[in-house]
Amino acid sequence: MSEPGKTKFQVDLRRHLRETDENRDLTRLICEIADASKYIVHSIRTGDLGVAGTSNLYGEEQLALDVLSDRILQKRLSHSGVVANIVSEERPDIITVSTESAGKYSVAFDPLDGSSLVDVNLAVGTIVSIYEGGDVFQPGRNQVAAMYILYGPRSTLVYSTGNGVHEFAMNALSEYTLIRENVTMANAGGIYSPGGQRNLYSAGTESFVQDLEARGSKLRYSGGFVPDINQVLMKGKGIFMYPHLKNAPNGKLRLLFELNPMAFLIEQAGGAASTGRERILDLKPKSIDDRAPVFIGAKDDVARAEEFIAKQG
Repeated sequence: MSEPGKTKFQVDLRRHLRETDENRDLTRLICEIADASKYIVHSIRTGDLGVAGTSNLYGEEQLALDVLSDRILQKRLSHSGVVANIVSEERPDIITVSTESAGKYSVAFDPLDGSSLVDVNLAVGTIVSIYEGGDVFQPGRNQVAAMYILYGPRSTLVYSTGNGVHEFAMNALSEYTLIRENVTMANAGGIYSPGGQRNLYSAGTESFVQDLEARGSKLRYSGGFVPDINQVLMKGKGIFMYPHLKNAPNGKLRLLFELNPMAFLIEQAGGAASTGRERILDLKPKSIDDRAPVFIGAKDDVARAEEFIAKQG
């Protein structure tokens, strides 16, 4: 892949996409999102952490950084020339960019997942899902690309176009350069990240967690979906879960903005993602705010969760 005298770790994102023969317009779109993230990084470092005075679709208080990140991404995507429709977690409706959807893409994104963690200086991230054409309500298996950007001690970008999972880090020149190619996961792991109140877990989920603990799994949970998934993916082991709860049978996380892109990435790395009863990527969203429970990570761990839930609920 690299030129003579040039290591693969000096390959930037655009070169990596070109050298793997990705579609030119898809390459442009992924690079536009990467460029937008540079402005989001700057906003996180220097921006106002106060409340913007508006609420998103789910009645959650929006922080100023949520609003700003959403505007940054929308502007870049709207002017990319390759996008038909945009749907953001911060907006109640689909935004039509072009009425001509042939040869274009639809993009669903969470502009700043975990934004409430910024004021306590914990890692947050952007999550993106990309489909061909104008329909965003497709099963996640139809994604042509998924990616996330993690804003932590360093900024990293992880993407897949269906040909493996690749990690890039932002350098001193604000360029994303390759640091890990073809990230893979083991079939089982020794860490777990459990979301939701444990006293609201079903009998099956509680038994699964007890089984993990009995086998020596260590709890690692930050409260941020992007950093917690990144930990499982980059360590190549473990499981993240935000299960069905007694008072929330569909869990908390949204299918379009969070579950589909992360499930695509984890599966591309050799892992699995399930509701506890069926594959996440086989679900067909019916609305913007569809949610589902999730068990995502090492393949054998996810299968074991399904076994406990099938027996005990």
